[in-house]
Amino acid sequence: MPRYEEGAHRLRRVLPFEATPKEVPLLRLEVKRNLEQWGALSVLDEAGLVATELATNVIKHVGEGTPATLVLEPRGGRLRVEVHDGSSAVPTLSAVCGEAECGRGLHLLASLSEEWGTVVTAAGKVVWCEISLTAVGQCARVQRAAAVLDEYCKLIGSDSMVAPERALLETLVPEVIADLLHWLAAQGGDPDEALGLALARYESAAAEAA
Repeated sequence: MPRYEEGAHRLRRVLPFEATPKEVPLLRLEVKRNLEQWGALSVLDEAGLVATELATNVIKHVGEGTPATLVLEPRGGRLRVEVHDGSSAVPTLSAVCGEAECGRGLHLLASLSEEWGTVVTAAGKVVWCEISLTAVGQCARVQRAAAVLDEYCKLIGSDSMVAPERALLETLVPEVIADLLHWLAAQGGDPDEALGLALARYESAAAEAA
């Protein structure tokens, strides 16, 4: 059963669940309800999406029906989201990149989070991330970008891609942008103009989210 843990400096929600497809939307609904109670409206979409992806990863990589637990905890200006399961296998972006499924969930997790990681425990592991509570949702853009990175990984599928997760993303994104600019130039477009427009749109969206 869901439960709260409250203290002088702490509010924490613990949500045990069974890792099955039918449980995932219910878990996302619980996340939404809880954040509404806390007044964390700006991260409803992000937190719901992160919870969905983490629960789905348990189903895919640990096993359907696995007992797991979702934990939500505000920490300063961030919301920490954790999923605990009984497997000690640690997920990585580089380990799955190039396979049939390129870790789209992990790309989303890295894109939506300020930080994320995995901790191996005596009972299994915890996959966690922290989302800024001051950021306004950019879910649609993030999901589209993650899908692009997913397909790009499948195309380049290199065994040499063993960089740490954030470094891997920082390497991939410029490569994707450079390839798009090459494509645009081949079609007779202006790469400089496209870059300027893209930066202007990014800065405008970032200013609205500030």
